[in-house]
Amino acid sequence: MPANLTPTYLKAEQWFKTATTNEEKLLALEKMLQVIPKHKGTEKLQAELKKKLSHLKDASSQKKSGGSHADIFHVPKGGAGQVVLLGMPNTGKSSILAAMTNAKVNVASFPFSTNEPVPGMVEYEDVKIQLVDMPPITAELVAPGQVGTYRNCDIIAIVIDLSSDVDEQLKVCLDFLETRNFLISDETQATDENGNALGKKTFCICTKSDIAKPGALEHLKQICKYPFDFVPIAAEEFEGLEELSRKMFELLEIIRIYAKPPGKPADMADPFTIPIGSNVMDLAMHIHRHKAESLKSARKWGTGVHDGQQVQRTHILSDKDIIELHFP
Repeated sequence: MPANLTPTYLKAEQWFKTATTNEEKLLALEKMLQVIPKHKGTEKLQAELKKKLSHLKDASSQKKSGGSHADIFHVPKGGAGQVVLLGMPNTGKSSILAAMTNAKVNVASFPFSTNEPVPGMVEYEDVKIQLVDMPPITAELVAPGQVGTYRNCDIIAIVIDLSSDVDEQLKVCLDFLETRNFLISDETQATDENGNALGKKTFCICTKSDIAKPGALEHLKQICKYPFDFVPIAAEEFEGLEELSRKMFELLEIIRIYAKPPGKPADMADPFTIPIGSNVMDLAMHIHRHKAESLKSARKWGTGVHDGQQVQRTHILSDKDIIELHFP
């Protein structure tokens, strides 16, 4: 009986073949077992996959018990969210980080000058967003462990050099993301049933817009099959960087809340950042997790209320609201 493997399975199989770490291989095998057609024609293949999965889990357990080692591709999150750059060699990733942050970046005209993640902080108004430069990828090469950085981030920013071959760059980047189920689509949702992140929000930063051939950006938009946002910049001239920081803030889907201690002025310099749609209780949990359940009342200055008006726990908050929480 023929296996009749689906395109979804074949994509997961390609992910497994290109995985560079045991962790990625485990994820790919689990996906293959999840989507493989369940009938008599695939029983042998299912058994083989389960055997591979068991061996990989054993290998991973032995590796962990053998002692830990520093993972250079693990970048602890900082700021209001983490945006990680993805692109081919010499597309301008390091130049973006150098222009927007104070990070020590090796900006060079030769390929592979970046060989490990380099994080920096972008300031958008009064919010800090972590931006991470990464080693470049090619159709043949992805640094071992690099996938984990993208798996852990909030947003992936594809960097395309508009002055070079945009067709090849887009293909390489999309192949990398698609084979690893990073892109949100009909097959890969943003989260699973438990709220765990699956597909990543993704957009395109289009560099060297000042020296690109006429129509390069429009052509890139036409050949891209995903509804990405495209932000053209010229990093060396600092053109488009303000729009880029605004776009990152927008894609993070967060709001700023300024805390006002009772009887004191609000802290307008260092806002709390919480997801859009959060309510007063969500804010209380974010600020005082252990005291949140005892929240007595809250007052608000901001959207849709009179200054200092008392609001309920379920009241939905808006960007730049000022909130005063009262606990017993």
